Amino acid sequence: MTRKAPLAAFASRLAMPDLRWVPDERLTPARLRIELLSGLTVALALVPEAVAFAFVAGVHPLVGLYAAFLVGLITALIGGRPGMISGATGALAVVMVSLVAEHGVEYLFATVVLMGLLQVFAGLMQWGKFIRLVPHPVMLGFVNGLAIVIFLAQLGQFKVPGSMENTGHGISGGEWLSGMPLYMMLGLVALTMVIIWIVPRITRVVPAPLAGIGIVAALVIAFGLDVPRVGDLASIQGGLPPFHIPMVPLNLETLEIILPYAVILAAIGLIESLLTLNLVGEITGKRGGASQECIAQGVANTVTGFFGGMGGCAMIGQSMINVKSGGRTRIAGIAAALFLLVFILFAAPVIELIPLAALVGVMFMVVIGTFAWNSLTILRKVPLTDAFVILLVTVVTVMEDLAVAVVVGVIVSALAYAWNNARRIHAVTRDSITEKGAKVYEIKGPLFFGSSDGFIELFTVEDDPENVIIDFADSRVVDQSALQAIENIAAKYEAAGKAIKLRHLSRDCHRLLTKAGHLIVDSDDDPDYELAVDYSVRTGVLGGH
Repeated sequence: MTRKAPLAAFASRLAMPDLRWVPDERLTPARLRIELLSGLTVALALVPEAVAFAFVAGVHPLVGLYAAFLVGLITALIGGRPGMISGATGALAVVMVSLVAEHGVEYLFATVVLMGLLQVFAGLMQWGKFIRLVPHPVMLGFVNGLAIVIFLAQLGQFKVPGSMENTGHGISGGEWLSGMPLYMMLGLVALTMVIIWIVPRITRVVPAPLAGIGIVAALVIAFGLDVPRVGDLASIQGGLPPFHIPMVPLNLETLEIILPYAVILAAIGLIESLLTLNLVGEITGKRGGASQECIAQGVANTVTGFFGGMGGCAMIGQSMINVKSGGRTRIAGIAAALFLLVFILFAAPVIELIPLAALVGVMFMVVIGTFAWNSLTILRKVPLTDAFVILLVTVVTVMEDLAVAVVVGVIVSALAYAWNNARRIHAVTRDSITEKGAKVYEIKGPLFFGSSDGFIELFTVEDDPENVIIDFADSRVVDQSALQAIENIAAKYEAAGKAIKLRHLSRDCHRLLTKAGHLIVDSDDDPDYELAVDYSVRTGVLGGH
């Protein structure tokens, strides 16, 4: 069976059942109600987040809201995981701020377009599958770090509205609430959290977060309480996103400016989106398409750049709100985006009356639900390296950003794995039963770049007899460094005038062991596995398989 090209495969997926509205169940009125209410809850939580991230990036609030609408709508339609929510995020905003400050918002729009094209390319190349290389300790650190980041982001709502200023490098400063306004804010946040906790125990007709927002908003409006509201951040009133070609010179200098930012934004966006894809998949018990999600994110950002949006990626907080509210299909994500557009076009005066305390309470409950509390108890039970990786990724996520944290975590995990396996190489020696006077080295453990030096140290060439047998039945030759180590030890025995035989090597190893001309390979009982290198005997070139 021939394998489809990535573009053809993705095109075929658009017509396949994995993109149907309600996978694995019928679209009943009850299911539709849950999806729509979940989408409404997500849309309400999206408003202050999009506005705040726009401020961080140093752009108009509508730039963030348009991004939340467009990215959310497109990824909901063609993304790799129904139930995920995408939009403007802080992880991207902190990268955008210096670009906007130095070159202006038009360069940001051009960067978002290029970012999207890079993400589409990554999806077509099916690079999304490499997310499976992220170890579980890194995932735990990622979840915990993002929970802390979400919590810290909400603290800005406890400042006096209008007291912060945009310095061109994001929002900074601001006076903290104090006295009665602070106590009232804290009380409403606590009330929202209590409502979200109680409602599921009474009824599931309305999503608990939506009930919390609605009840607290009704109390604040009915009693005219003087507390910060959504409208205190900025007006969200606007029109439809206008089509707009970024007004930047189309030359090499522009490319030199936007390309580094586009690469960083594309990488951060894909890493956060794919990790969220895995997290939502674990909660819902359904797998998502990583490469399909890459393409969806890329298409969404490319379109957003042409409609005055700041770009975005998956949002773990809003995705968790959606999942916890019962959203399992594409309808919830589409509804969230359309509700957000309705807010911008028609309902801004009403939405601006919602107290920020209610939305902060929802996000605090997201923090509690997102943080992997079990990771605190397993820190003493798992290997020390894994515990270190969990803490390291958590800290780096909070102090730097998600992409750096994940890369650092994967590198540390890979080095620890290589080191542990390098220490496993050893040999058991005995006299040969079949060949009198020969010494047998039975190699135990994997032979690769990390253990190649230890492998060479196992042999006592000068003290060994005339005939030596190296048996790899309990080992595995992994890479070119391993082959080089075998050839080096064979060359030492040859120089000492001694014969050496190799047993239980795979047949591709036979072809690759070329330097030791007098090497004898015993092929009667060789394994069938393939070496993880590709070698051309004709050219002598080694490369990745």
